[in-house]
Amino acid sequence: MKTPALASLLLLFPALVLAQQEVDRASTSPTPNNNQLDRVSVTRTQTDTDLRRREPVAKQLYGRDELDKYGDTQLSDVLKRLPGINVSGGQLRMRGLGGAYTQILVNGEPAPPGFSLDNLNPAQVERLEVTKAPTADQSAQAIAGTLNIILKDAPRVVQKDLRIGTSYASEKPVINAGFTYGDRIVGGVGFVLPISVYQWNFVNETDNDRVRDKGLTGLRSDGRDRSHGRGINISPRLNWKLGDDESLSLQGFFVQNRFRNEGENTTDVLFSGAGSVLPPSLLDTTRNRGTFQAQRLNLQYNNRFDEGRRIELRAGVGSGGADFNFGFFGRNKDGTPAIDRFTSGDNRNRNTTLSGKYSQYAGEAHTVTTGAELERRTRDETRLTQQIDYRTSDPKLEDLLTGLEGQPFDATITRSAVYVQDEWEINNQWSAYAGVRHEQIRTTSKGASSQFDSTSKVTTPLLHLNYKPDPKGRDLVRASLTRSYKAADVQQLIARPTVNTDYEVRGPNARVNTELGPDRIGNPQLKPELATGLDIAYESYLPAGGLVSIGVFHRRITNLIRTDRPRLMTVDYADTQRWIITQVNLSKATTQGLELEVKGRAGELFPSLFEPSTNLNLRASLNLYRSSVGDIPGPNNRLEGQQPWQFNFGADYRLKSLPISMGFSAQIAPEFDVRQSVVQSQTSLASRSLDAFAMMQVGKQDSVRLSVNGLFQPKQGTRVVIIDTPDYNLSERKPVAWWALNWEHKF
Repeated sequence: MKTPALASLLLLFPALVLAQQEVDRASTSPTPNNNQLDRVSVTRTQTDTDLRRREPVAKQLYGRDELDKYGDTQLSDVLKRLPGINVSGGQLRMRGLGGAYTQILVNGEPAPPGFSLDNLNPAQVERLEVTKAPTADQSAQAIAGTLNIILKDAPRVVQKDLRIGTSYASEKPVINAGFTYGDRIVGGVGFVLPISVYQWNFVNETDNDRVRDKGLTGLRSDGRDRSHGRGINISPRLNWKLGDDESLSLQGFFVQNRFRNEGENTTDVLFSGAGSVLPPSLLDTTRNRGTFQAQRLNLQYNNRFDEGRRIELRAGVGSGGADFNFGFFGRNKDGTPAIDRFTSGDNRNRNTTLSGKYSQYAGEAHTVTTGAELERRTRDETRLTQQIDYRTSDPKLEDLLTGLEGQPFDATITRSAVYVQDEWEINNQWSAYAGVRHEQIRTTSKGASSQFDSTSKVTTPLLHLNYKPDPKGRDLVRASLTRSYKAADVQQLIARPTVNTDYEVRGPNARVNTELGPDRIGNPQLKPELATGLDIAYESYLPAGGLVSIGVFHRRITNLIRTDRPRLMTVDYADTQRWIITQVNLSKATTQGLELEVKGRAGELFPSLFEPSTNLNLRASLNLYRSSVGDIPGPNNRLEGQQPWQFNFGADYRLKSLPISMGFSAQIAPEFDVRQSVVQSQTSLASRSLDAFAMMQVGKQDSVRLSVNGLFQPKQGTRVVIIDTPDYNLSERKPVAWWALNWEHKF
């Protein structure tokens, strides 16, 4: 897969350079008999590219055109097609880095706990803002970057849209529907009410091969998992224009899901060594059902006192939580019961935020902004696991982890921040954005084996520079020197263990787990990771709206949080010793990369090949990543989950003779290895995917769209090995394509 990607790049970029030269020559060469030209006025709606060029910092913007193009019902499907972004297991990754390296905001505020990109329908989103380097007025917990999801605003004119669709991936089709109603009413009041309902149904075929116990045990598992459910989300907004420069807005966000998962798995013992304690071959089934819900309400007040002073005040409250009931039913090959295990739990989150921001002109070239933020979050959690072991002489329902589970756990997180920034128009070629932000996070917790009090304080200076080689031109050189960080989350801090219940902890069948199947325990002493970052990019904005961008970045991370090597320990919750892993702060890591992006009309990018009127838009991006972790030996001691490269390309075409548009988007990434610790390494399998759509406009008010996501995907999965031993764990699944048919009506 590597060769086609690089070959495409080598073919694409020289052609684009030549195309750019032809465009430049065409725009500067004199026209015969051009002594006098008629004056022509052209009015053009600002595109996402126009808005991107005018931003004071490097930011990629994606509006309704990108959100509507494929008729997606999940925001994650939109994001995976964007340059420098991929979605793995529902987790957003920028620059190949996931977890808390990537910050997700909703209307400029941290997304609610438990928020998933799959919970939000793109129809409820006004635009997406992707920032690769942090700014002072947003949290600096963004080592990889920030995704800001801007929800729909109240329209200037009445808006009534209805969308109804059906999708199919496995077994049976599911439906989705959305309705948006917005209007302006008396007294300067406007509102918008987007509502979406959706279903999902996925089936995964899985394979798992394991060799453990120093090569003495070989296991093979074949499984089938089905995940299905339904949900609803609503994001109403009310705007009240109090005066020419004064406004009040109320934004709500509500989501609720009901989910069910069923699985069947057969495990066969392929071989065993003398003296090893083995489980029998098993046929197990799993049943999991639960709910997730979140509610949030934000109030915002804006006032521009005069031409040079403005204030913004925000207040928000939110709550949410989830509950689940999980059942595991193990049976011997002859059908007799072996183990029944039941786990139930719930968590509740509450959130309150206050913030204020004041801006004022300072002279003719400076705009100074200062602000403060305060956020308080609480989390309550309970969990209980019980088991019936039919292999004992007296099988009965008993608590599996007495004294650990079943006890309540709660945590309180208080975050405060102050910042100041200056936007400086130095001259007609140079502009600067300088700021400093101080942020403090305090986390306190109490519960079974989890009492702790942790405080982290981080000061982040920031500098962004923009340079125009030609003061009247459209091209830009951007540079950023910033500090960002990643704080440990509650699950990484709490000392309560998470036990691998595949290996019995008490009773006559208790046995030691393996290095590939360890228990986990938190570390209250974790410090935040700190990253010093440098970003440089050249952006060439073409006359007809196209873009050619090339950028490099570097991050130097200290206090890197990484999983330590498994250790065999005596614990109070098991009758045997257990392999335990925890997370620790390593010394340092570095990551750097090259980011290339091209998009525009085919006639502008390749004027010698296409007519200017050709309704074909092209886009391509190539991202190359390298990273190194200081305290882990190489090779492949890269940051967790960061692929060496990612290549995206696509095209959209609109027929001239018929009201039909069509397009495709492809994503490719290679297989790669990550040395996770001194003793463990993980291989991630190669990935590729093709999305496509065709849309027909049926009259002035109706359109029909057929789309498919995830064509030609190979098996996905990982292979984890214990170095210098035969032990390994290979997990694979075969993804399936997702077909959809959607109808949209504009009233």
